[in-house]
Amino acid sequence: MNRLADVTSPYLLQHADNPVDWYPWGPEAFEEARRRDVPILLSVGYSACHWCHVMAHESFEDQATADYLNENFVSVKVDREERPDVDAVYMEAVQAATGQGGWPMTVFLTPEAEPFYFGTYFPPRPQHGMPSFGQVLEGVHQAWEGRRDEVTEVAGKITRDLAQREIVRQAAGVPGEEELAQALLGLTREYDPQRGGFGGAPKFPPSMALEFLLRHHARTGSEGALQMASDTCERMARGGIYDQLGGGFARYSVDRDWVVPHFEKMLYDNALLCRVYAHLWRTTGSDLARRVALETADFLVAELRTEEGGFASALDADSDDGTGRHVEGAYYVWTPENLRALLGDEDGDLAAEYFGVTGEGTFEHGQSVLQLPQADRVFDAGRIASVRERMLAERSRRPAPGRDDKVVAAWNGLAIAALAETGAYFDRPDLIEAAVAAADHLVRVHLDEHGRLTRTSRDGRAGANSGVLEDYADVAEGFLALASVTGEGVWLDFAGLLLDQVMTRFTDPESGALYDTASDAEQLIRRPQDPTDNATPSGWSAAAAALLSYAAHTGSDAHRTAAERALGVVKALGPRVPRFVGWGLAAAEAQLDGPREVAVVGPSLTDERTAALHRTALLARAPGAVVAAGTPDGEEFPLLAHRPLVDGAPAAYVCRNFTCEAPVTDPEALRAALDDN
Repeated sequence: MNRLADVTSPYLLQHADNPVDWYPWGPEAFEEARRRDVPILLSVGYSACHWCHVMAHESFEDQATADYLNENFVSVKVDREERPDVDAVYMEAVQAATGQGGWPMTVFLTPEAEPFYFGTYFPPRPQHGMPSFGQVLEGVHQAWEGRRDEVTEVAGKITRDLAQREIVRQAAGVPGEEELAQALLGLTREYDPQRGGFGGAPKFPPSMALEFLLRHHARTGSEGALQMASDTCERMARGGIYDQLGGGFARYSVDRDWVVPHFEKMLYDNALLCRVYAHLWRTTGSDLARRVALETADFLVAELRTEEGGFASALDADSDDGTGRHVEGAYYVWTPENLRALLGDEDGDLAAEYFGVTGEGTFEHGQSVLQLPQADRVFDAGRIASVRERMLAERSRRPAPGRDDKVVAAWNGLAIAALAETGAYFDRPDLIEAAVAAADHLVRVHLDEHGRLTRTSRDGRAGANSGVLEDYADVAEGFLALASVTGEGVWLDFAGLLLDQVMTRFTDPESGALYDTASDAEQLIRRPQDPTDNATPSGWSAAAAALLSYAAHTGSDAHRTAAERALGVVKALGPRVPRFVGWGLAAAEAQLDGPREVAVVGPSLTDERTAALHRTALLARAPGAVVAAGTPDGEEFPLLAHRPLVDGAPAAYVCRNFTCEAPVTDPEALRAALDDN
């Protein structure tokens, strides 16, 4: 029986034709395990995961392995992107037991969902000290049949230990100057001055920490913070982690130098980095930052936008190499011979030098990932443009990587914010229109009449899984950015609807601490709660930031208080692990700066003088500044109340901490007011 045929997850659909009798996560699987008195095999992954594909091909497509699984286990397949709560709970157990984690994640559970044996990828044959998957299955089966008491005791102890774990206790109050200075010092110690970024290999784009650094520079003038941010952005943009032909970033670099990426392209990385580069341009005017922000935005729209207006989750790392084999990075790599055959000897050699394509190769089998290593040499722009155009056309004829076309609410919220701001900064109304279309899709498909979100959809059909904290927080963030850019107050209203859910269903009323799942969500063996950033901002930090912005827009004491209570954990963690609370530190910078509240009033947003003030307000570097634009005393935004024109001219009002400056009618005067610390 194929139980995966009607699911919305492309990852699960990839396994629908396996000989393994998969169940999706749900009560039916656990009831079947109890009925048959067998353990659960829980396999967790995602569609763009290279090693997930490898294990699927080696083991789950193998008939003998499937027969053994079907006879002795109930097999449950989970898309971690659809069920981040399930993934988080059992990943915590895997990391506690083995000291490491990753995907595919392989966990064996009792029929009561209690874990007792853990791992990640298991090969089909023993290698490098790892048992084969078959050996693992046999060992677990024998333990279940012959040492049941021992297994259930271990499972019970692990479950109790997980339930008793506590996050770092929140500090009293919000992060102040001292904590943010300590966080900057901590980042400086971990910074790689030769290559940019933090730490060693593998190296991930530090999007959230970069946002903190840019805001810290804006508030304090710290040149060190700006240097770390700008140098890291330049190294990434010149490296192989960035697609030098088509735009957009790969998930991470396997080396310290940003040369060889892990080739999958994720929506969330590109949304976050698009926004970072746009903010870097806003700070420095860098041509490189402008180019990368726009190219990344164009990549999002061209490659990830769905027919319904939302944004797909990812492009796969693997693709057909032209021989029928799916190979990691095949779509993106080149040799000097490829270039000469396409471009001729002269332009082929030029392209090889410009993009760092060598005879030895920078990747596997003499192939190279494109980079821009020649930072100091001047090339003929026209020839390079021609070379790039021909290379891109040739690449488009290669078999393309697969696309995971499910729409994840949280990641679409990040994309909405990035596209709205990038469109506004660079006079690209098409990008703003794409952001509005994605927001419309979320409202139509993901949001119900009570303000509750569904986490995913596919082909315009909502999935079965409830939204988690990051969905509510990141979608609210996107709606707030869209409200500021478009002057349409309905997006502020929708953000308020979502944040009310955060306050009532995700917040501990006693401590103000936040949970990743709602109070009425499915009860797992532990209610997940993680304030640290991973590949995306933590739901906790994202909620604090959105609550703070909403409070600045509306004057709501309740939302401001909720934001400040949530920031207590940033006060505790920021000085100790700044790399992993970057979004919370960025929110703390906004809180310390006010944040500023800017109301722009004029006869209409299309009026030339009003538009100039509105654009100036949006380009303000003041951390977390919120912008409301509309007609005097307009009902779209609370900030517009009692804001008249000045001598008949459009005007901007700047307030913070319950104090307002005199209104200004000149964009330069507004810029000076907003850049003033």
